[in-house]
Amino acid sequence: MTPPKSLLARVRPRPGSGSGSRSGSRPRGPRSLRARLTLANVVLLALGIAVATAVSLMTARHYLLDKVDSELLGSRSALKSAGFSMEQVAALGELGILLDKFGSPSEMQHLPTSPTVFVAVDTAGRPLALGPLKPTPRQRILAAAVPDPAGLAAASSPRDFTVEGERMRAVGVELSDGTLLIIGTTTEALDEGVAKALRVDLGIGAVLLLLLACATMWSVRRRTRPLEDMVETSTAIAEGDLTRRVPSSRDSTTEVEQLRLALNSMLHQVESAYRTRENSAAQLRRFVGDASHELRTPLSAIRGYLQLYDKGMLRDPEERRRAWDRMMAEADRMGRLVDELLTLARLDQQPELRFRNVDLSRLVRDAAEDLRVQQPQRPIDVGAEGALLVRADESGLRQVLGNLLTNVRIHTACDVPVWLGVERVDGVVRLCVQDDGPGLDQQDADRIFDRFFRAGGGAGSGLGMAIVQGVVRAHGGEVVVRTAPGEGLAVTVTLPARVPLNA
Repeated sequence: MTPPKSLLARVRPRPGSGSGSRSGSRPRGPRSLRARLTLANVVLLALGIAVATAVSLMTARHYLLDKVDSELLGSRSALKSAGFSMEQVAALGELGILLDKFGSPSEMQHLPTSPTVFVAVDTAGRPLALGPLKPTPRQRILAAAVPDPAGLAAASSPRDFTVEGERMRAVGVELSDGTLLIIGTTTEALDEGVAKALRVDLGIGAVLLLLLACATMWSVRRRTRPLEDMVETSTAIAEGDLTRRVPSSRDSTTEVEQLRLALNSMLHQVESAYRTRENSAAQLRRFVGDASHELRTPLSAIRGYLQLYDKGMLRDPEERRRAWDRMMAEADRMGRLVDELLTLARLDQQPELRFRNVDLSRLVRDAAEDLRVQQPQRPIDVGAEGALLVRADESGLRQVLGNLLTNVRIHTACDVPVWLGVERVDGVVRLCVQDDGPGLDQQDADRIFDRFFRAGGGAGSGLGMAIVQGVVRAHGGEVVVRTAPGEGLAVTVTLPARVPLNA
């Protein structure tokens, strides 16, 4: 069975997004949800690693620079507190014990060691010799790199200088005789350590990003599996399999599970609506075909007699009378058929019934009396004593009883017993019409309420039981048939026991 075109319709690509669109209008970046989530996680982690690395390295460098500055400032304080003059420094240089002297006394414990360079300069910034020790090239370069030694000595913190491409931190010291001494220490080891730490952090970060990308791809694939099932189900339904549903998943999230349940509910409604429409269309086609067939028979009979009359072949008054009676009978039959079709059409439109208090027992007794008049020889047993009031449409209930007894009168012999009964039990009202006729097999019983169905090709229009079912359903009740070959037919009408008003 092929579903309607609305179910087969696919989502059309927007203008400019198809294969013929220009490259400049194509959306850039990944299109799948899995790739986008993975990319988002990787980008977020990369930003986190970058920020964490930058903060950690800046903090480490600031800490190490603080240590270097502390050493430089400690050396300056030690020289000031010792009160050395230029002659004393030169004398120490001549004795060759200057470095050892810096390392031994308690007041010299903060003086720098080998990475440190110190040079004495005059007020013009020219390097001075320490006795016989002339300034080395490195000392000269350091002196040349400091444009304002006096300002450096007055500064409260060390300053950065570049000496032959090498970064250094330096402080100035004014000796007791006014001579300026510049002390500088290199920060190359510090910078190399920070650069090495940066390379290590970047390598570890790259590994973490790769692991995160793999884990995210695996996790998203598992989490989005229900969405792939939904796509497969939708595709199968679009191809005609309306019974497909989205299967459940053990790893689905709450939102995905809610979406799955909602989608399955919607698919069930779509399938039900489609099946209902297909059944309605099939019933309508069958109904139109059966109605055309039923109306064709009386029309053909009337047309035949009129043609005979027109050709002058009905000369005998008795033949004309018989032809007239036959045409009137066929016209009455066609009229009854049209009336029954109109009744079914009104029932299909769910008309508003005129409910009022109706004595159902009286209606049963009246219907039994009518059947006795029509077939005096038929045994009729009635179980409807007293009064049983219900809220119902009286004309509709009379039509139900009339159709049920007409069905008995047409399809059973006139000496077959019939039993009619009505009772109120368990909050409902039950009306039963039962005969001891030949009954029906299961196949005919299943089609007894179909329109234009006549068991065994019997007489009647085949609309009586369909009208019974339509009227009962309009009252909110149901009709049940119990039959078997050789066991008769019992039709039970169950109506809701509405509380009678002004009973």
